[in-house]
Amino acid sequence: MEECNLGLDTLSDIALTRLAEMLDNSKCGWRQLAEAVTEQPQFRYSEKELTSCSLQVLSARGSPGRYMLALLIDRQCSLAFLLQCLRKIEHHEALNLLSTSVMIPIEILVQPQGVQVPEGSCLTLTCRAVGPLGLSYQWFRREEEVLGGNTSMLILNTVGLAQEGDYICRINAGTKCVFSEWARVRLVRSVGAGSGVMFPSSVSGLCITQQPCSQRLSEGDKLFLECSAQANPPAQFQWYHNKQLVAKANKSFLKVPYVTTAHRGTYSCRVYNLYHELWSDNIQVDIGPGSCIDASWSSADEDMSNAIQRQMGEFYATDKVALLMGNMNYLHHRQLRAPMADVYELTNLLRQLDFKVVSLLDLNRHEMHRAVTEFLLLLGRGVYGLLYYAGHGYENYGNSFMVPIDAPSSYNSEHCLWVQDVLQQMQERQTGLNVFLLDMCRKRNLNDDIIQQPGPLKVTANIVFGYATCVDAEAFEVNDDDLTNGIFISFLKKRLMEPEKVTVMLDKVAEDMGRCTLTRGRQALELRSNLSERRTLTDRIQASDCPVMASTRNLQWSIAHVLPESRMLWFRCGVKVQLGFAAEFSNIMIIYTRILEKPKEITSCSAQLSDFTEGPVTDLKRTNQVSLRDAGSLLLTMDDPQEQPRLYTRLCALQRLKRELSFTVCLHYQYINLDEEVLERQTVTVGKPLVSKLNLHEPRPYHSSPSSFSALHTIPDSSSFFEDLRASLPSIETSLTESAESYCYPHAEILRSPSQKTNEPEETLSPEFLTSDEPPASKSLTHAGTENPFKFTNFHSF
Repeated sequence: MEECNLGLDTLSDIALTRLAEMLDNSKCGWRQLAEAVTEQPQFRYSEKELTSCSLQVLSARGSPGRYMLALLIDRQCSLAFLLQCLRKIEHHEALNLLSTSVMIPIEILVQPQGVQVPEGSCLTLTCRAVGPLGLSYQWFRREEEVLGGNTSMLILNTVGLAQEGDYICRINAGTKCVFSEWARVRLVRSVGAGSGVMFPSSVSGLCITQQPCSQRLSEGDKLFLECSAQANPPAQFQWYHNKQLVAKANKSFLKVPYVTTAHRGTYSCRVYNLYHELWSDNIQVDIGPGSCIDASWSSADEDMSNAIQRQMGEFYATDKVALLMGNMNYLHHRQLRAPMADVYELTNLLRQLDFKVVSLLDLNRHEMHRAVTEFLLLLGRGVYGLLYYAGHGYENYGNSFMVPIDAPSSYNSEHCLWVQDVLQQMQERQTGLNVFLLDMCRKRNLNDDIIQQPGPLKVTANIVFGYATCVDAEAFEVNDDDLTNGIFISFLKKRLMEPEKVTVMLDKVAEDMGRCTLTRGRQALELRSNLSERRTLTDRIQASDCPVMASTRNLQWSIAHVLPESRMLWFRCGVKVQLGFAAEFSNIMIIYTRILEKPKEITSCSAQLSDFTEGPVTDLKRTNQVSLRDAGSLLLTMDDPQEQPRLYTRLCALQRLKRELSFTVCLHYQYINLDEEVLERQTVTVGKPLVSKLNLHEPRPYHSSPSSFSALHTIPDSSSFFEDLRASLPSIETSLTESAESYCYPHAEILRSPSQKTNEPEETLSPEFLTSDEPPASKSLTHAGTENPFKFTNFHSF
């Protein structure tokens, strides 16, 4: 184990003291350990050293065991060797302590395998693991524990119908446990003597002899799936993709010569004849990032195109895509305010520059990884890719890390997203321009001593890094009432639309920040770039010669921005209610209800929403509010305040929606001359809106090691990442246009939001920034044409 290669000196003083107490005994203690370590010559101690060890008992606080451990540390004893010696002398208590101290992980070396066995035969399922001392095994058939299944091998002496099914093994070590992969046991029996053909016990005359296998491909690869069967009459086949019939796919194999992201998802094959029907296993096909190299676009053509652009002094992008992530509501760290306004404003500006933008707030680690994966699928040859992140962050040894909202209090690189790794993957997509805007702190993380080694990057001369602050410094946000901007975006938004080379534009932003009295000496933009061409964010888009790739990007982007269509609900009492939807971010949606018609005999009525599908975050105190501000939205505003009153509900974290969104519309109304209120209900299902269609909550493909006992209650069944909406692209674009016309950004007014719970940051903050509500008058920062000083707070620090 990697942890055991560490030295004994890496143990904490508390662990060493506790270990010494366990060794201070005559039956199984330091003397037995001193004899065991002589297996290696460097640990053979003289009689004088052993005598000194014994004399420690004469001191009030003396410990022979601690003295022995000090001798081992002086001679650079490793934890692995000490564990070996403790096992040799059978000191189980010390072994358990040491195993816990070094946190040896449980690692499964042999996974159980699914099999088909004849009825009445003997079957052995094997699962082997290594880890801390005292590993124990538990076997389960679906949710039920198998009696006697408490070893690494599960032996079934006589296999019958009762033994058929899915098996899993749980490996325990104290309070820790891991699960194996699922193994399916299928029961088969012979049709007749000497036939040599075996069939499942549940059917007669039809048997699948070869199941299709899950695959992981890149765009442009060839997909080949095969399903074989024995049957009488002969079997027929029909393939399905995401539970939808695949046209003309009626052979025992399925071939796709050129795959795109539209081909990923779940595949299965229906096998049938005149009398029987069977279904193959559901298998997952994952299509990862690749490059679209069309025959019409060779390297020579690309070089010629670039040469013409240089002569003309003009560059273009084959497409422009951007991923904007803002983390605010941290679970274990100080909450932030600026990312919401920063991401929103940057989204509006980039869309004016023809960028396809996906904007997301408050992502955990898994969701950030999945969002980046989807972002990479939008990239391709000649595409301009821009990634903006606002939130907590840090930088160690030149490597930058973005901190998700679920990062523990003492986090390291394993809990975060590594920026340089994302850059390397972007380079593999042969992009025309890669821009990283990191609005976060770059202080050193003392909890992280891992030095990441990024792989080699191609010399593409197209990378631009814009850091909101310099190395080993903090970034700050500006508090202006309830709407907050980070310092970086406050200056960037004034320059972003200028037709300047990206590096020149960011240099001007740095100069603007340098002239500001309030930021001088506290925060300075840092620019790193190897951009050799005069590429700008305002460059026009010229479609590439790879139409499949372009249509895939459009489909992928459109999927993340599909809003439910507005609909009308009629209630029995004669009231007509309108349901409307608007997107605040790619993972935040506003739902409003409005009474359009009501009978004259009804004096008052209102339509309120309740019973939302589990997953998205909904603040019950802010549902069904008369204004967007009361519902928690500080950014959207109504076009026409003279329209009929509406009630607003804000749904956040749509990326966690695992099934179609449904809710109940409760109509409360009252008749003339009646005091009692009447209630009618209707349940509404609106599908999977916005980014929920991408299923960012789903685990990574081929990762099947459940970490909790709840894994026993669900047999793995792969599902698609998204449905094929290629045919509905025109309607998608129409719905996006209609929803965009319903709301606008309030440039003139400042909205208020309820105060948020604030956690203290982990490092000491400058009292000059935080102890005073207002900075000195000489350090005011003008904003939006006003002279009112802002209140400064520490921003994005880990």
